[in-house]
Amino acid sequence: MSLQCGIVGLPNVGKSTLFNCLSNAKAQAANFPFCTIEPNIGVITVPDERLTVLTEIAKPNSIVPATVEIVDIAGLVKGASKGEGLGNQFLGNIKSTNAIIHVLRCFENDNIIHVDGSVNPIRDKEIIDIELQLKDLDTVEKSILKNQKQAKAGDKDAAKTLDACEKYKSHLEKGLNIRIFDELTEEQRELTEDLNLLTAKPVLYVCNVDEKGLIDGNGWVEKIKEIAKLEKSEVLIICAAAEAEIAELDDAEERAIFLQDMGLNESGVAQLIKAAYRILNYITYFTVGEKEVRAWTITRGMKAPQAAGVIHTDFEKGFIRAEVIKYNDYVEYKSEATIKDAGKMGVEGKEYVVQDGDCMHFRFNV
Repeated sequence: MSLQCGIVGLPNVGKSTLFNCLSNAKAQAANFPFCTIEPNIGVITVPDERLTVLTEIAKPNSIVPATVEIVDIAGLVKGASKGEGLGNQFLGNIKSTNAIIHVLRCFENDNIIHVDGSVNPIRDKEIIDIELQLKDLDTVEKSILKNQKQAKAGDKDAAKTLDACEKYKSHLEKGLNIRIFDELTEEQRELTEDLNLLTAKPVLYVCNVDEKGLIDGNGWVEKIKEIAKLEKSEVLIICAAAEAEIAELDDAEERAIFLQDMGLNESGVAQLIKAAYRILNYITYFTVGEKEVRAWTITRGMKAPQAAGVIHTDFEKGFIRAEVIKYNDYVEYKSEATIKDAGKMGVEGKEYVVQDGDCMHFRFNV
């Protein structure tokens, strides 16, 4: 799987600091705008306690975790849709991603310059929203011109696409994002999917706070939560400065003590990776054996043959059946022999929809 999450935000909100914590691919973090010019791509290991448990049971020779790709994209400024700053490059980079991690600065610090001179994450969110909406409006208007001619010539699909784009245009002109628009038929959604509208992408809002805000709460965060609720989007609260300190600690016990002192059970980075995986609509299934325990990434709703194809295309072409053990059963019974004796191994066909946490063997013949 190769879907990507793009980290976006105004300059100097903590994007590159977070990216540095997430990935070994170090983005330059500096106290001035546009220190990230080319998008940095990090392939990030997804924390999954289930993989650890299955490894303890099977004691394999190797372990392969799931991964997710995170892209650190140059900071955007007002006027980006008209090419201001690094606007064209920013919008091109975000178009190639599948979901957005939108970092918002929710802390005061006179030593860190804000591109607009003051801290206001509501305003910052609106700046990026408007630029993405303007770009989407341009995309939709071009599609309208194209499909008007084809619809007049009797093309029924063009007529349906035209109707959808006119509805999109009306929605965008109200200053609203496409991700909260639900007035199209499923057919119209499929016909307009290739438009790849920026404001249709799922988003995770990351509120970057100081340590006090992480412990005691923050008024800006509460306002962002209210807005995100209307969009049916997630909000994650992170102190990027603290995460940078955690990232410098090599000892697991020291990291645990640091987190405990901050009142956290899990680092913000771990939470962010899991959330990124989730908004990409990913789930994990496992293959478990003496040689290897491996987490495989698939899209939610994928059926058994397609899931098998993630391992190798021959598995999908020659799919016969899938042998499925539920994760909780694996944990309880500890071995495949015991699981079979207990009648807990399912045999599934081509229509089986793989569930998160399934442990699977595929039978195939090519």
